[in-house]
Amino acid sequence: MITCFIRYEIDPYKLEEFEHYAKLWIPLVNKFGGQHNGYFLPLEGANNIALALFTFPSFSDYEKYREDSFKDEECIAAFDYAKKTRCIVSYQRSFFKPLFS
Repeated sequence: MITCFIRYEIDPYKLEEFEHYAKLWIPLVNKFGGQHNGYFLPLEGANNIALALFTFPSFSDYEKYREDSFKDEECIAAFDYAKKTRCIVSYQRSFFKPLFS
């Protein structure tokens, strides 16, 4: 199992647009076999940082999701929405494996 952690730098004046973008992606990750663990929006402190976490059974499953997402109409629409609204300034993606005991 791997968890993808995404740290977004967002435009704080476009928080509503970013929230809409986030809501588009939650069911899409699930549609491709992942489990979305949520988006985390700024509340206190930095007003331009948001986070996302989602899990796939393996890194190869994640890679398949990435490949397929670039061909999927709903995913393409979500990518285009972010581009059009410019709610995301930049992002960093990292991967983690869980340790339970």
